[in-house]
Amino acid sequence: MKILGILPVSIGGRLTTSSILDGFKLLEHEVIVYDELKDTFALNNSYDLIVGYDFSPIKIKKDFGLTMKCICYFSDEIRNRTSGPDWEELLPELYRADNYIFYWDRELTKQEKFNNLFYLPHFVNTNIYKDLNIAPECDVMFAGRLDTDYRLNMITDIVENLNINFRWYAIERHYKDALLRAKEPKTIKKIYCGFIDNETDMADAINKTKIVINMNSQGISSLNYRTMQTLACGKLLISDNRKELDLFNNIIPTYNDCVSLKQQIKYYLSNVTKRNNIAKKCQQIVLDKHNSTIGCQFMLDKL
Repeated sequence: MKILGILPVSIGGRLTTSSILDGFKLLEHEVIVYDELKDTFALNNSYDLIVGYDFSPIKIKKDFGLTMKCICYFSDEIRNRTSGPDWEELLPELYRADNYIFYWDRELTKQEKFNNLFYLPHFVNTNIYKDLNIAPECDVMFAGRLDTDYRLNMITDIVENLNINFRWYAIERHYKDALLRAKEPKTIKKIYCGFIDNETDMADAINKTKIVINMNSQGISSLNYRTMQTLACGKLLISDNRKELDLFNNIIPTYNDCVSLKQQIKYYLSNVTKRNNIAKKCQQIVLDKHNSTIGCQFMLDKL
């Protein structure tokens, strides 16, 4: 097929969409990309399918009067501004028979009644996210916002009370915000390693750590994109407690608060064999069930 892929404005959405579009390419479909950040060329109905993140493809389809079938992959809550500033206006479009919605959260999927709605956990391009066989350069990594006191205090507590090499990646705006709010700004300066905006560099950063900390910020039961990125690289993930950890047979270590997180970090840094065993088992599950070709083929099967 000839597929029109929409790269959204959202940074997280662009990374997620990259793995989706890679899946269609790996299935030998032709993918033409329209980048919402920079492209302005007119679109027409010469495509067989339009694919994108959250409401982005719906908005493009409506703006250009397109009539082909549409796939929307949501890993933001549909009924929330996080899925786009026009979500209330565009919401009725999700009931159309030619629009297909794939939702990353199992519990939220049960609550919706759209005609073509399917639960689909995140998946990644395992040709990019893989074990690169390089020596770790740090002990623990976190990528994401420190936009709440809970997150900021937890990360600074870990850095200040554990003798570990810690790396934090985020956009500059969130770095400056954390600097202003932190009790010890020097801690934030010490751990900040810049911003990663592409799949290859993110895979490289994950490969250079021993443990990745994860904090899911949306949904009820779901696992975010970072989960699949980390596990595909064969690295240990320590996650907040989520129902969909059952996708990995509940072997991923979890935490409930800063105390339990610090305990988990210390334990798995000291127990290399256990750390690697869990990481390898989870990596195999991603390879078998959550790679780009399987995810995109699932979408096509529903169409």
